[in-house]
Amino acid sequence: MPAGLRLFLTLIFGLSGACGIAIASFLISYFGELPPDLTLCIGTGLISGFAPYLARFVVFQNIKLDSDLSNLSLPKLLICILIYPLLSSGLHQFWYAVTELENSGTVNHFLVMFIGDVLRSLLLIISLIKSILDGLKRLGKLHSQRDFKRDL
Repeated sequence: MPAGLRLFLTLIFGLSGACGIAIASFLISYFGELPPDLTLCIGTGLISGFAPYLARFVVFQNIKLDSDLSNLSLPKLLICILIYPLLSSGLHQFWYAVTELENSGTVNHFLVMFIGDVLRSLLLIISLIKSILDGLKRLGKLHSQRDFKRDL
């Protein structure tokens, strides 16, 4: 599941978002690329769901983010985007090292996962902003057309 989406869902839905992500990530892990080891996939699912929730908790406590996200600003969002991949990448690679998953659990794997999560999160945010701006443009055109028809 994309990193930006996991962050977004836990920021919006909190614990229920984290639980949904954990279940989905477990299923993706178990039926996907990871070996079908139940313990490995449960741990991966839990980390995938609860790393962003832990990041949410850290952000809410340390940068005074309101629970309704009303004071979410671009700098605070960027802090979220950095804290989440740090926790997620670190916990995933720690888990993979502990479970002795082949070819994982190293600093290189951590860096690749961290950079990928940051970039995917930024891409999601940029896509959302573009969609909002496109919607505002369409709304502006709609109002302009109504004003033009009324003036006739």
